[in-house]
This record gives sequence, C-alpha cells and structure tokens, in this order.
Amino acid sequence: MSAETAGEQYTPDDIISLISEIILSKIEDNNEFLTIYDPTCGGGNLLFGVEDRIKEKFNRPTKTYGEDWSDSLYALAKIESRFRTDSDIRYGNTLVNRKFEGKDFDVIVANPPYGVDWKGYRKDIVNDQTERFHDLPSISDGQFLFTQHILSLLDNKGLSVVVHNGSTLFSGDAGSGESNIRKYFFDNDWVEAIIQMPTDEFFNTGIYTYLWVFNKNKTEERKDKVMLIDGSNFWEPLKKSKGKKRREMVFDNRKTIVDTLTNFKNTDYAKVFDKWHFYYNKQAIMLTNVDENGKTFEDQLPVKKNKQGEESRAKSIKLNPIKITQIGNLDTELVEVTNFEITSFNSGKYSDLKDYYTNHIKPLINNLLYKEGNLIVETKKLAYQYNPDTESIEEGEIQNSKFITHNSLGCGKIVIKASYKKGTKTKEARIEISVELTPDYEKDYEIIPYSPNEVENQKNIADFMAKYITKPFVYIENTIGVEINFNKVFYKPEQLRSIQEITTNLEELENELSKLEKELAL
Repeated sequence: MSAETAGEQYTPDDIISLISEIILSKIEDNNEFLTIYDPTCGGGNLLFGVEDRIKEKFNRPTKTYGEDWSDSLYALAKIESRFRTDSDIRYGNTLVNRKFEGKDFDVIVANPPYGVDWKGYRKDIVNDQTERFHDLPSISDGQFLFTQHILSLLDNKGLSVVVHNGSTLFSGDAGSGESNIRKYFFDNDWVEAIIQMPTDEFFNTGIYTYLWVFNKNKTEERKDKVMLIDGSNFWEPLKKSKGKKRREMVFDNRKTIVDTLTNFKNTDYAKVFDKWHFYYNKQAIMLTNVDENGKTFEDQLPVKKNKQGEESRAKSIKLNPIKITQIGNLDTELVEVTNFEITSFNSGKYSDLKDYYTNHIKPLINNLLYKEGNLIVETKKLAYQYNPDTESIEEGEIQNSKFITHNSLGCGKIVIKASYKKGTKTKEARIEISVELTPDYEKDYEIIPYSPNEVENQKNIADFMAKYITKPFVYIENTIGVEINFNKVFYKPEQLRSIQEITTNLEELENELSKLEKELAL
C-alpha cells in the first residue's frame, strides 16, 4: 500500500533492507533488550521490517514503538502490532503530542513526510515546552522538526537512520532555521554519515533521497568526522516498474555501501571529512563605495569633538536648496522643485494637504533619481550633481543653464526626502522637502571557509578581505552556517573529446555533405 498524502513515502523493501543492514553493522549480538522507534510509522512497514531483519540475524529481544496521525495507516500498524511479541503503536501527531515522553530509544528509524508544511500546528510548535526543537525550519517543510524530535528521544548511545530529501542538506542561508539545525547536529557530533540514494527508488517520487546516519556513540577515530557516500549509481533496473519506482538496490549494492561505512575510508564514491569542512563564515561588511580616483564623500564630512574630546564624524551634509531640477528624456518630463515647505494645494484635486503629499509630492520625490546624471540641486552659492561616469558627486555652479564643475567630492549619494508634518498650536500643517549629501555605503556578504580555531578563523577572514575586497569597509556581524553539497564533493567534469577525434568527425561530415551535393546535382 502506498500513502497518498503528498510527501509521505512508503519505504520500499530494498531501502528497509539497507537501513537494517546499516544498523546490524553497528550494534552487537548480545542478550540486551533493544527498543526500536518510528515517530512516523505509517502502516509500520519500515518499523516492523527493521525489527524482522534484526531478529533474522541476532537473538536480541526487541520491542517496537510507533506513532502516526493518519487514522487508516495507524490502524494497519496497530493490527500488525497485535501479531508481535512486544509492540506499542499509538495514534497522534508526533510533533504536537509526545506519546512516549521520558522514554529513550536504542534505535530510531523514520521516513518522515517531506515538502509538507506545518502551518496547521505552528502555534503548538512555537510554544512547545519540551526543548526538543533547537530551531524551526521553513514553514513549508517540516522534515527537520521530526529529526529534532527523533534526536531528543535517542539514547545517549543510540543509533538512528532517517530518510530525507535533498533540501535538508543545503536549504536555508547561514542563520536560517535549517542551517542552525544542521549546525546543532554537527556541533553535537551526531552525524556519522549521509548516503545518497539512487533516483526512482520510491513509489510516488523520482527525486534523490538521502539516509542520514546519526550516532550518539561514535568510536574515537570517528569523532568530529562525517562520511559522505554517493550511492546514486548502486542500483539495478526493475523488470517491471511499480509506480515511479523503476530501480532497486540489490544485496551487492547494499553490501558495498555498508562495507564502505564500516571501513570509513575514502574511495571514488565515498569521502571522509572533518565535520568543520561543512561550516562556513557568512561575514557581513559595510562597504564604502569610491569614485574612479578612489575617493569617497566620507572625507568631506566634518569632524566634531564632544566635551570629553572624543572625535566623531558627521553622517551627512545638509543642504539648503533653492531649486531641484531633473532634466527629462523621451520617457519623462522636466521636473522642477522650488518650494521646500509646502502649505497649500489644489483643493479641487486633493481633499487635504496630506492627500496632496501622499498622492503627488511623495511619488514625485521618489522618482528623482540622482544616479542618472540629470539631477541638479542648487543652493544660493553652489550647485551639486552626481556624475555617473566618474561615480562622484560634483560641486559647481550654473552658468548659462549649464553645470560647471569646480570640485569632485568623491562617491556619495544625493538623498532627497519629503515628509508630512502635522499642524501644531504654533505652526500649521506642512510638507517639508530636505536634501543631504551622504557617503555611499553598501552592505555586502562574503562566504569564507571556517576554522574552529578562533584565531585561525579570524585570520582566514582577514586574508580573504585583503585578497578580494579593494574598497574601504568595516566588519558587521559574522554568522556561521552549515551545508552539505554532494554535487560539489562528487563532481566529475565532462570528458572533452580530443582534437583528433573532432577533426575526424568533421572530415566524415564533409565527405557526407559532398556525397549529398553530388546526388542532388544528378
């Protein structure tokens, strides 16, 4: 039976076998009681399939625990549990109600829904008091909610294998919920391996899926290490497709993956990394843009001293304009502003001064674009414009309707603002238009490799900035992100044909064309 709800995947037998074989390779065959849990058990095929395969190989006593919120699938799992020696299947929403509060499990397996939103129970999760959710993923995909729940119930020596789609590897920028959750997993050193499955493995989706292997009891040599295994080519075609399932992983395919994980050595299809390899700095900086001569308007700002003698630079220079002119082109008309404190309006067109501000003045000012090079601000003594060719604010004067440049002041902005002021007892309501000259600051982000050593990490950042950033800047915040990129790790460049082979093919084509021309001539 296949779950029809979008994002819910019925786990095929070959994937259940692989998950079981991974677990068997990492647990001991002793007489200790083994608890197995699936928080999204559906009809129970993954949960009971893993238990059956463990019992086939080992003599350990087991008990299965499961829960699901689909009443029909829960009923199937509940019926199956009646035929088992020891099984506890419960009905409910795993993310809202913890049915096994205070219980820790030795083994947890799950194939939670992916690409399914959790907005229907957002309030419950945001207000959750169990402290199981370190951070919250995007509202459109709740996979990582289930994973955090799983790890909160995994014994401190426990093992878990969870099926996810690719979005859990890389979705979300540094500082996002997804990245913070990945960082939480890696910080705690719970991730032992991530295994890429072939496409066309599931009955109702053809996408790549991934097995996350979580181990809270890593051996010493695996601490702070993560293995990536590319199992995308380990498959055999099915003789007959089952829905979208066209491939399966036969025993030899699965054995290759399990042996690779057991050996924990680099191969053509597997790589072992320090976990820090997947961390990165997202360093925010505030750039100060400069003109063609490397000059910034910041140098024009006056410096003041306070009573303690501390110096501070002004943020802008305010002008007292008498006229603003924006020369029109084919698409726009000439715009002139000469009144900078407006108290009157066309009462036949606007209901009041605020209406005049909202529907005329504000749009007019917002459409004044200084970087186009056709805007001039005049004061009683001087005039100012931005030269897009030199990327500098120019100071000059108007002679015979032309702008004559005296000085280039450096790269900066001409900031024109309009604001509505309510009337007071001493002053009537008015619209004020102001102009200031400011430096041109620009916030930017740089992605830089991360080091767990703070001194070395800061040096990495400084070296990167010295090599790639040529403008003046100041550091802002630095956010640490974590992502996994399988395509980058296992990228294989396309093999280009040799010149000799290309030349031979061209000659063959020329011969064929000559032959066709002769036939057409006949």
